[in-house]
Amino acid sequence: MHMNSDSHLRTEDRPEFERVLDDALRAAPDRPDLAAVGQRLNSEQLRTMVLNADALVTTAAAAEYEHFVKMRAELRAPAAASVRTAVLTPGRGGTGSGAGLTAVVAVLAPVLAGTAAAIFLLVGYLLKALSAPPAFADTMVTAGWAFAALAAAAILFAAIGLLITALRNSSNEVHREAEEENGDDELSEEVARARDAWRHALLERGIVPFLRNALADPSADPAAPAPYRPAGRIPSLGYSRPDFTGPDEGTAAHERPSFTSPDFTSPDFGGPDHQPE
Repeated sequence: MHMNSDSHLRTEDRPEFERVLDDALRAAPDRPDLAAVGQRLNSEQLRTMVLNADALVTTAAAAEYEHFVKMRAELRAPAAASVRTAVLTPGRGGTGSGAGLTAVVAVLAPVLAGTAAAIFLLVGYLLKALSAPPAFADTMVTAGWAFAALAAAAILFAAIGLLITALRNSSNEVHREAEEENGDDELSEEVARARDAWRHALLERGIVPFLRNALADPSADPAAPAPYRPAGRIPSLGYSRPDFTGPDEGTAAHERPSFTSPDFTSPDFGGPDHQPE
């Protein structure tokens, strides 16, 4: 299995890196230093080499890439901040606690007045329906119609308030969006310039030198280009199993030592007439 260093590119920028690489390989015949593409190493083999060494190739344009990422983050920041502001501070078109209190009154007044009107009118007309209606039945009915009128007035007031608030917010939103659009246009141009600078640095200082070294190095194996790294520029990242060999069993240094038991002999005993010499 081929081992490779982790790339510092973000996932969303890898397609752009591969597009720059493909453009470089397509334009190789027009560059004298890459004219050897296809003779010993073809485009697909070279592409595989670069992709396997992407962490080392992209390091050559690391400064331009960091600037591009920073500019892109600044472009995205206002939109994210607007979403957070809208979620955390709904109704930002108002003017503080006073506007909030007015909105509450505008909503509650019609509800309370309408409820009171319904109660007074219902009770008043029920009392008047009795055979002997009490004297305050007419007062209840009058109060009910008074609350009904108040509810209608509150609804009209709330509608006017909501219309004025909507117009004010719309005007503020138009001005804010115009300002953000102008700012975003300028920032978008900065991001585009930063991206072009990164692409150029990636091509001229990363991809092209790698391809040039790969084409000039005769040690590259066209049949298996993936583990290849040009000598002197890209360190070898491949791994091979150590070659362990057993000791030479035929050498004298590794022969099994031999042991012989001591030669014990019993004493030479004889009879009394046989004395040892």
